[in-house]
Amino acid sequence: MTLKFGVIGCGRIAGRHAEHIKKHGQLVAACDTYEERAEHFGVKYDIPTYSSHKELLAKTDADLISVCTPNGLHAVHTIDALRAGKHVLCEKPMATSAKDCGEMISVALKANKQLFIVKQNRFNPPVVAVKNAINQGKLGRILSVQLNCFWNRNTAYYENSWKGSKHLDGGSLFTQFSHFIDLLYWMIGDIKNVKGFNGNYLHEGIVDFEDQGVAILEFSSGTLGTIHYTTNSHNKNMEGSMTLFGEKGSVKIGGQYLNELEYQQIEGYEIAGLPPGNPANNYGQYQGSMSNHGEVYQNVISALSGKEEIATNGFEGMKTVEIIEKIYAASKWKGLPK
Repeated sequence: MTLKFGVIGCGRIAGRHAEHIKKHGQLVAACDTYEERAEHFGVKYDIPTYSSHKELLAKTDADLISVCTPNGLHAVHTIDALRAGKHVLCEKPMATSAKDCGEMISVALKANKQLFIVKQNRFNPPVVAVKNAINQGKLGRILSVQLNCFWNRNTAYYENSWKGSKHLDGGSLFTQFSHFIDLLYWMIGDIKNVKGFNGNYLHEGIVDFEDQGVAILEFSSGTLGTIHYTTNSHNKNMEGSMTLFGEKGSVKIGGQYLNELEYQQIEGYEIAGLPPGNPANNYGQYQGSMSNHGEVYQNVISALSGKEEIATNGFEGMKTVEIIEKIYAASKWKGLPK
């Protein structure tokens, strides 16, 4: 059986979804409130398009809806799609509040429909290898972890866009770095204590929130951690890395977007033979995370056919949002240095 897909939101990321949908199923409809953008998308993929998601849901026979809209709209679009009897694949972040995430999960359960969350960095080859090493106990107890997110987002990135809006974007940890927070939860677990600072140093009048921050974390397991994130790396992305120190080994996943195994020293064990990763999502003036949407869609197909579990379910998507909320709640807005 060929699955039929609909897409809500016809922006840049929707094109990446459409290309993978063509490989794994049938794209049958799309919508966008900007009618010209929707029409262009429809012509490109030879599908009907609509100016509202409710019209799409009423008129399409799609089995699954891919939600590719601004962060602040993920909850309403997902909930409406679930209530219309569709499975949903929601782009990151799942929502901009844990409360909304909880409602999305509740509606999915009531509708008996599956809710998938895009967290494509889980498929990066070095990430997969280190996760397996942790699961096998090769590192022993994880003592501490350091997460560095050093990217560049200039003025042009935010021009004529929903990005930068508190309501639709949410903050740097939601839009730029939620994939990184997800990997902390996936590898180490939940966080019980946070202390932090953040501030808007170079993007005043451009974004409604912070452009950099630091946080000290205590995980429920007792592991200690730090996060240093910024969108002020000069001219281009510098690094996206995670360094773990365990009883039996130390490893660092680095590169610009957690795509390289930069260091390993593990007792009686070596990570070897990693396949090359996919290239980063290239958006012209800047790059995003690795382009693993193909793996995401393969998992969607396999999960709906009962062959494997959902790679990232609604509960895991909610935990990422909960951790981000904890970090923001604990962070004192520092403002500009004097």
